[in-house]
Amino acid sequence: MKLYNTLTKQIETFIPQNENEVTMYTCGPTVYYYAHIGNLRTYISEDILEKGLNYLGYKVKRCMNITDVGHLAGDSDTGEDKMMTTAKKEKKSVLEIAKHYTNAFLEDMEKLNIRKPQIISKATDNIDMYIKMITKLLEDGYAYKSGGNIYFDTTKTPNYYQLSGRNYEDLMLAVRSDVDVDTNKKNPFDFGLWFTNSKFNDQELKWDSPFGIGYPGWHIECSAIAISNLGENLDIHCGGIDNIFPHHTNEIAQSESYLGHKWCNYWVHMEFLNDKSGKMSKSKGDSKDLRSLIEKGYNPIVYRYFCLQSHYRKTLTFSTEGLDIATKSYNKLINKIKNIKNNPEGDLDQKIIEKHQNNFKKAFENDINTSLMITSLYDVIKEDTNNNTKLYLIKDFDQVLSLNLLKDDEISQELKKYIEEKINERNIAKQNKDYAKADQIRDELLKQNIIIKDTREGTTFEIQK
Repeated sequence: MKLYNTLTKQIETFIPQNENEVTMYTCGPTVYYYAHIGNLRTYISEDILEKGLNYLGYKVKRCMNITDVGHLAGDSDTGEDKMMTTAKKEKKSVLEIAKHYTNAFLEDMEKLNIRKPQIISKATDNIDMYIKMITKLLEDGYAYKSGGNIYFDTTKTPNYYQLSGRNYEDLMLAVRSDVDVDTNKKNPFDFGLWFTNSKFNDQELKWDSPFGIGYPGWHIECSAIAISNLGENLDIHCGGIDNIFPHHTNEIAQSESYLGHKWCNYWVHMEFLNDKSGKMSKSKGDSKDLRSLIEKGYNPIVYRYFCLQSHYRKTLTFSTEGLDIATKSYNKLINKIKNIKNNPEGDLDQKIIEKHQNNFKKAFENDINTSLMITSLYDVIKEDTNNNTKLYLIKDFDQVLSLNLLKDDEISQELKKYIEEKINERNIAKQNKDYAKADQIRDELLKQNIIIKDTREGTTFEIQK
C-alpha cells in the first residue's frame, strides 16, 4: 500500500504501527451550517481510504470530531466565532445550532454512503482532556499565560514548519490573512489554547478551569480527541489541504510537546473542489450543499461517482454540466449491471475473480487511485466470463466504491418531488403560452435522463438508464 505523506512530501509504503489495527483520525465539520460539497468530497475520499484498508484485510479504528465550540476564523481571539454568529442569526442557542447541523451532516453522510466512524466525539465533551493537556504544556514550558489567555509557544518546536513546508520569514513577508495581530502573543504564529479574556463578552459556552472561566481554542480539540480515543501513536491523520497550515501544523506541535515523542506517521490531505472561477467557499457566496444538488434532481450517489473519477490529490472542477455527464455515465453503468443481474448464469471462475481482485487492489494501493478502481469495475463488465462471476466481483468491489451497484431501482422522494415541481412549472408556462420556458424545463430534465411525456391523462415521466 502506497500513500502520499504530506509530512515527508513523498509517496511511501504504508506500514501501520500495529499489524492488527490501523488508527485513523479524520477532521470533522464545524457544525454551524450544512456541509459544503467540497468538504463532502474530502469525507468521500476518507471513506474510500477506510473501506479500502478493510478490503486489504486491515481492521481500522477511526475517530472524527464534531466542532461545536471554539472554532474562530483566525488563530487568536480576533476572528469570528462561526457557531455564535449562526446562533444569533437563527435566534437559537449554540447547542441547538450544533445539534441541528450535526444531524444534517450525518444525514449527508448516509445519503453519500459514507460509513459513520466508530467514534464521533463533540468538542464540548472533552473539556477535561483539554485542561489536562494545557496544564502539562504550561508545566513543561511549551505554553504561557498572557493577558488572561493561554498560548502555545511555537518557537519551542524546531520542526514547526515541516508539515507545511513553509518558513517563518516567508510567512511574515506574505502578510497572511490568518496571522492576526494579538498583542498578548510573544510571537505572531503562537496560537491560543484557552481563552479567559475574550472579545466575546457574550460567549455562550464557558467552563471553569485552573486558568479561569473560559473556552478552548480550536486546535487543541483534535489533538485531545485523537489521543483520548486512539492512543498516543496515530497511524493516519486526514483532512483537506486547507487544514495543513495552521490547524494540522498546530496539532503536531502541541501533541508531540505533550506526549514527548512523534505522534502521527502519515498525513493524508485532500485537494479542493473548485468551480470555473476558482475555489468554492461560503465566504464567496457560492456555497453548495448536498441539499441544493438533491433539489435540482441529482442523485447523491452520482456526486460520489463524480468525485471518484478524479484522484484525491488533484483539484476537481465542479459544474452542473460535469454532474450531468456523470449522471449519464452512472446510469449507463447501472443499466449494464442490471442486464447482467437479470441474466445470472455459470459457476464462479476463481482465476478470473483473483485476476480482477488483484487489479482492484493494485489500483487502491497506488495512492488510492479511485479512477483506476472504477476502470477495474468496467474491466469486469467487459470480461469474457459468465454473469455470476461478474456479479460476484461487482458486489465485491462495491464494498469499497459504495455506489449502490446492485441496489434495486428506486426513486427518492426528493427526486420525485423535484420532477413533479418541474412538470407543474412547465404546465403553467404552457398555459401562459411561454413555450420557450416550457422547452427549457423539458431540456433541463432531459439532461438528467428524465423524459417527460404529455398524454391525455396528464404529463408523465420516466428515468432513462
